[in-house]
Amino acid sequence: MNKTTEWPENKELASMPYALQAAAVWLEVVQGAQLFRIGQPPRTMFYVLSGEMRLTRMSLDGAEMILQRTRCGFLAEASIEASAYHCDAVAFEPGTVLGFPIAIFRKALEVDVTFRKAWTSHLVQEIRRARARSERLTLKSAAKRVLHYLESEGQNGVLKLEQSRKAWSAELGLSHEALYRTLARLEQEGVISVEENTIRFAGKMINSASVR
Repeated sequence: MNKTTEWPENKELASMPYALQAAAVWLEVVQGAQLFRIGQPPRTMFYVLSGEMRLTRMSLDGAEMILQRTRCGFLAEASIEASAYHCDAVAFEPGTVLGFPIAIFRKALEVDVTFRKAWTSHLVQEIRRARARSERLTLKSAAKRVLHYLESEGQNGVLKLEQSRKAWSAELGLSHEALYRTLARLEQEGVISVEENTIRFAGKMINSASVR
């Protein structure tokens, strides 16, 4: 755990009242570290500054489910109203995390209008992302899921991938072999072009629903 006096230049964090900033604890986490476990009562609201944190839970058949993947942003926002965590928080990559005492975080939302509006805006955006992820996972073909991701997460037909292909395949609900085959086929068909971690529509924008 490290302390620092330099507050990050971040739009979400800039809206925080000084009392909440002053209460923050800086954590340096190693790969595989757990911030919390399922069943524990929430005591802290976490914000990921670097690295990657994931919320995970085991399915009935023993497979790991990824419920949230955060590289820069709040983690487990619903915990602010929960009596216990419903998943584990695991560091997929080493990084830096801010921890805010949840009682102080709640108080700040009650008394600071600017911070409350920023928090509400953040939650609305997260709901939109969650709906997009849910819609994407209902698509039957790998190609449709890839193109849906480009349409919903990219900008003007261009996606800057900020994670490994293996991590992306897990988010898409695909094996990494299926993802590699799908990218190769879509590129061969002239639908997309792939250059390292940049993927773009190669020609006219198309709707993922029209792809097999």
